[in-house]
Order: sequence, then structure tokens, then C-alpha cells
Amino acid sequence: MLYYLFSYLDTIGFPGARMITYVTFRAVTAAILALIVSVWYGRHFIKRMKRKHIEETQRDEKLDPFNVKKTGVPTMGGIIIIAATLIPCLLVSKLHNIYMILMIITALILGAIGFADDYIKTFKKNKEGLNGWVKIAGQVTLGLIVGLTLRFSPAVQMNETVQLKIENNQEIVVKSPDVKSTRTTIPFLKNHNLNYANMFRWAGEKWMYILGWVFFVLVTVFAVAAVSNGSNLNDGMDGMSAGNTAIMALTIGILAYISSNARTASYFDLMYIPGTEEVVVFLSAFVGALLGYIWYNSFPAQVFMGDTGSLTIGGIIAVAAVIIHKELLLPIICGVFLFESISVILQRLYYKTGKKKGVHRRIWKRTPVHDHFRTSLDFIQQVDPGCTVKYKGQHDLHHEAKITMRFWIVSILLAAFTILTLKIR
Repeated sequence: MLYYLFSYLDTIGFPGARMITYVTFRAVTAAILALIVSVWYGRHFIKRMKRKHIEETQRDEKLDPFNVKKTGVPTMGGIIIIAATLIPCLLVSKLHNIYMILMIITALILGAIGFADDYIKTFKKNKEGLNGWVKIAGQVTLGLIVGLTLRFSPAVQMNETVQLKIENNQEIVVKSPDVKSTRTTIPFLKNHNLNYANMFRWAGEKWMYILGWVFFVLVTVFAVAAVSNGSNLNDGMDGMSAGNTAIMALTIGILAYISSNARTASYFDLMYIPGTEEVVVFLSAFVGALLGYIWYNSFPAQVFMGDTGSLTIGGIIAVAAVIIHKELLLPIICGVFLFESISVILQRLYYKTGKKKGVHRRIWKRTPVHDHFRTSLDFIQQVDPGCTVKYKGQHDLHHEAKITMRFWIVSILLAAFTILTLKIR
């Protein structure tokens, strides 16, 4: 809204109005506004939820070796993150931009799915929440919306190659033709663009293009579901998921800025995707909102994000990466989420195969894997007598604040490594 107002003021020569046209100005402004809204609204949200006794179901105190009690803590704090992200975007972004529209749709759809899950758990007193297949259906639907929009929207174009040349002492940007492309960035390799369509050369020139887009849409669906569920699993300790996601969002924001600028895209030999500067604005607001949320969610938490937040923040990360064609970097950027998800899958498979043989066994004491570091063997023997644990870990257990901080450090290292992959090839 303010973007269009100041753009009009710029046309009539209003002093300083041109600042709104710079993506860096709008990104920083969005981050600051989101942080302010998140902290201000968060305080009122927590007070209101406490007055109405809208609180998360009591967590198992036996799980925590330090006997940290988390009673009376409001849930659905994801509403704070969503509101604090969208308000600055409505004010300073180009609302007609197709990528901004997709990011807003992502926040609203996954926010609605998570809210329905939290509503069932909180008000219906059903710990199972929303049916798992309904969640998957919502994530698949969102993935299809994003993938098909990127395929069919005429506003979605890119330049696969960009070069800078000096002619008559002037720098000239030479771009390849505007196209819809199934290319994506892969790390480490010198020729670091993978064209999905080339995987289907056997189908002929006509069908390889069609099948390439079909594959791209399926990758989008998988990325949305995988990262969204990964962030949901990571949300188990105060500040854990929000902090990790803020680091990931900042990383993808940097990649989006590089892709949105012809000169930086040329320097890093990446695809130039006009319009993705609005992804930078959205992610800046998103990071500001997450930092404001951590103000209340850091140990000891005054609010939990619930599925309203955990499903949404993962989906935002996935969709942003897909828009800038960096989805194959997600296993590195979201390495923490990936490890959490793999730990749960392997634990269940290992336990089931052992049960068929008449033995009780686990790989870790408890999953998602962050719970492994604060769970004692005595507790496992109480809940599952006779169970053996392959990786027992250290005898001393860690406080959740220390575990959270160490997971943040791992996310920072993965973020730095992701940025380095642009030059390591």
C-alpha cells in the first residue's frame, strides 16, 4: 500500500519518495516493522490467550531431566509470526508481484491447516489433532498451486544466463531470452544448472519439456511437504524451530537477492529471475517476525507456536527456495530439519523390525533427535522395559537451552556452507 503511495509521490517530485523503490530499503523496513509488530502484538496475544485459558496440553514432565514444568503456556503463537510477516508486506511490497502473492498464499494456507490442527487439540481436547492425511492433502494442494503457477503464469520469466560487458567505457548487461525454465541450481559442480527436461530426452523434444515441468511440480510438492513436516518435528524446545528457521530464511533471502539482480547473478553465474526481489522483502519481514517471536519463545517460553506456526514456517522456506530455483539446496540449508525427519523415520523402522523378531530396540533414546540429548536411559527403561538403545550418548544430559543453542550453531554452519557452494565448483 505504502509502496504505491510513495511511487505516486515520486512521480510528482516528492522529496525522498524514491527510497521506496529500492529493495534494500524496503527489506530493512519490512524487517524492522515485523520485529516491532511481533513484539507488540505478541505481548497482547499472550495476555489474551491466558485470560481465555487457551493453553497447550500439559507436556510430559518426566521427559525433562531438569523437571521444567510448562503449564499454562498459551499455544497458537504462529498467529503472531504470520500477522507480523504479512502486515509489513502489505505496507511496503509490490502486491501485484506474482512471487509475493505466492508467498502470502503459502502463509495463509498452511496457517489455516495448522490453526485447524491446534483448534482440535486445544478446544476439542483431541491430542491427535487434524488427521495426518488432511495435512498432507493441504501441503500437496499448496505445492500444486505453487508449481502450476510457476509453469503457467505469464508473469513468471527468467534469464538462464547473464553476462556483463564493457562497451564504450559503459557496463552493459547482456541477457539470454526471457523464458520459462525447468533449470535449477545444484551445488559444487562447475556447470551447476540442472535442467529437469533433459532427464526426459528419451521421450522426444515435445514430451521432454512437458515431463520436465511435471517433474518440477512434483519436486515442488515434495519440498513443501518435507520441509513443512521437518519444521514441525523440530518444534519441540523453546526457541528451537524459530531460531533455526530465521537462519534458513536469511540464507534464502541472500540467494533471492543475488537471483533478483542481474549484476550479482552474472557475478555468481546464476540464473537471473526478475521480480524475486519481493521474495527478499517477504523473507526480511519473516525473519523480523521470527526474532520478535523468539523474544517470548526463548527459554522459558511464554508462548508456543503450535502447528499454526511450525507447519507455516517450513512451507515458507520451501516455497521461497522453489521460486528462486534453489530447491536442490534445501537438504543443506534445512539440514537440521532433514536430520530430525530422518531420525524419526529410521527410529520407527528400526523399532518395528526389531519388534517382529521379538526384541525392543531403538537407535536413539528418543526422537526427534533433539529429545535424545535430554532423555535418560532410566526413563526409556520405565516406558519400554527391556529396550536396548544403539546410541546411548553421553551420561550427562543437557538442558534444552543448551541443545537449542547448539542446533542454532549447526544451522549457521549449514547456512555458511550453502553460500560457499556458489563459489566452490
